[in-house]
Amino acid sequence: MSDSAEQELPSNQELLSGLALASFRLNGQFLDVAESLTRPVELTAAWWQVLGAVLRTPLSVADIAREMGITRQSVQRIANLLVDRGLAEYQPNPAHRRAKLVAPTDAGLQAVRRINPAHAAFAHRLASELDPRDLASTLDAIRTLSTALDRISDGG
Repeated sequence: MSDSAEQELPSNQELLSGLALASFRLNGQFLDVAESLTRPVELTAAWWQVLGAVLRTPLSVADIAREMGITRQSVQRIANLLVDRGLAEYQPNPAHRRAKLVAPTDAGLQAVRRINPAHAAFAHRLASELDPRDLASTLDAIRTLSTALDRISDGG
């Protein structure tokens, strides 16, 4: 039998730790990339994330927080900053009187559009490093893992 066939698989706990550490590192790398993409248009990665969450449709702060996997308080702070700078606005929420919706302003949409060329160039550079099928399967695996974590976290 070959050495690789005889090797034991890591334990579930070791796999979980490895996944967590790798995702923390990957998150840091993505944040570094996002900061480098947003800096020229005077945004931050966090501002871009919140604006990006509401590009298609206005959302409440709580909905944005759920979508991004961060606290409502963090999103509220960023949304307030975006509104103060004229990049977003609060709109009435027909589903909930007190939970206003966050929507980008024209200035916010323009700021995100100014990021797009550098974002596209970076995506091309990354895709040239990896096979696009590998990128697609990695995205699928991350989404599957996230869904599983949601399921078991909701159940306690």
